[in-house]
Amino acid sequence: MATDVQIVVDCADPHGLADWWAEALGWQVEPQDESVIRGAVAAGAATEEETSTHRGALVWRSGAALRSPDPGRPRVLFQLVPEAKTVKNRVHLDLHVGEDRREPEVARLVAAGATELHRASQGPFSWVTLADPEGNEFCVA
Repeated sequence: MATDVQIVVDCADPHGLADWWAEALGWQVEPQDESVIRGAVAAGAATEEETSTHRGALVWRSGAALRSPDPGRPRVLFQLVPEAKTVKNRVHLDLHVGEDRREPEVARLVAAGATELHRASQGPFSWVTLADPEGNEFCVA
């Protein structure tokens, strides 16, 4: 039996970064059920400190997730961590858009808040390495 994979990104602002990546990928941020959150707090299973408000909705403070509109793609979870990013990612996302779409996609992502870090190639393959608004590296190929 195959194992499902979820990609987890540590960050300081999970809801803001999830919004950014949803726009970047054309995916959707998973809705969080306010009644479930309120019920957990009322039952003593969670505290008010574990919640937050994002875009006017009650959410779990510790995370936000994305799902692709296409089936079979992994879920991406943005998880709150106390420490800031300090070194290069050991794992990163590659966005495969194709050679014809690479430059417009890089320009779109930079305009949305990404930072271009460098360009590279190996044989017939080339890519642009960017960083999201919290500094997490990813490539556009």
